[in-house]
Amino acid sequence: MKAVAYYQNLPIEHPESLQDVQLPEPVIGEQDLLVEVKAVSVNPVDAKVRAGAAPEAGQAKVLGWDAAGVVRAVGGKVSLFQPGDKVWYAGALHRPGANSERHAVDERIVGRMPHSLDFEQAAALPLTAITAWELLFDRLQVLDNRAPSGRSLLVVGAAGGVGSILVQLARRLTGLTVIGTASRPETQAWVKELGAHHVIDHRLPLSEELKRIGYASVDYVASLNQTDAHFKEIAAAIAPQGKLALIDDPASLDVRELKRKSVSLHWEFMYTRSLFGTDDQIQQHLLLNRLAELVDAGLIRSTVAERFGRIDAANLKRAHALLESKRAKGKIVLSGF
Repeated sequence: MKAVAYYQNLPIEHPESLQDVQLPEPVIGEQDLLVEVKAVSVNPVDAKVRAGAAPEAGQAKVLGWDAAGVVRAVGGKVSLFQPGDKVWYAGALHRPGANSERHAVDERIVGRMPHSLDFEQAAALPLTAITAWELLFDRLQVLDNRAPSGRSLLVVGAAGGVGSILVQLARRLTGLTVIGTASRPETQAWVKELGAHHVIDHRLPLSEELKRIGYASVDYVASLNQTDAHFKEIAAAIAPQGKLALIDDPASLDVRELKRKSVSLHWEFMYTRSLFGTDDQIQQHLLLNRLAELVDAGLIRSTVAERFGRIDAANLKRAHALLESKRAKGKIVLSGF
């Protein structure tokens, strides 16, 4: 089958950083689906793995952790899907990615694709949506209801992939006041359009920006990028007994800054469940199905920004280069082989 892979860690401009290859058909396990991949999207994790995870000598490593497609075969113990079903998922980091014509994936981390989206629109959502959902409801333990709570959520980096979904989920499903950060007029307008009650500029001190809009503190903070740069301001702005969740990789944090306020710190990594085979992996299936209902009801929108054509090495190189430039807005999608 056709696939895109790499054999060694190389800069994206190198001609062999990603290559078109032919690979054997996937072998599915008892709880696996064999999916005909129709579309994929590209995430920062793709570039991080390509740059830092060396394949075994002579072995091709396939990236791609956002996919939408059609089930073609199922393992002997599969109970949630059947051939012909349209599905979407983010896959598992310790297994081959989805930049291939066919892909094996555990049914417990797969959801029904929204009826109202095409394959490209659907492929843009799973990774960021799972991350945002788990951060909001599993890590910060915000209540999944719209009853006014009198509490507030600050989303640092709200215009990015995860932030764009998190703002929507928080506004549509909770009683929180949602405050997003963005630095450019176009990204500030984007965050407001997605549902944030307020938008502030993260190039300025966050605590001062919050005071400017009438908030002495916030109850929850979701820090999605540059946490180390914003940490002192987050510690100043968060309320006593507040909760802070983050998804990025700060070099170091002095968590003692949180002690006097008894602030709890939470990490979100959406691959934890699949990587460790936790007994609640099915939660990702359930949340993707719930998200599909929200999309079909018009409450959550896809975040496709760029359609880069078919799935091949040349187009994926362009996508990686755009991501690494830090100029991407929304999701980059590709479809077909």
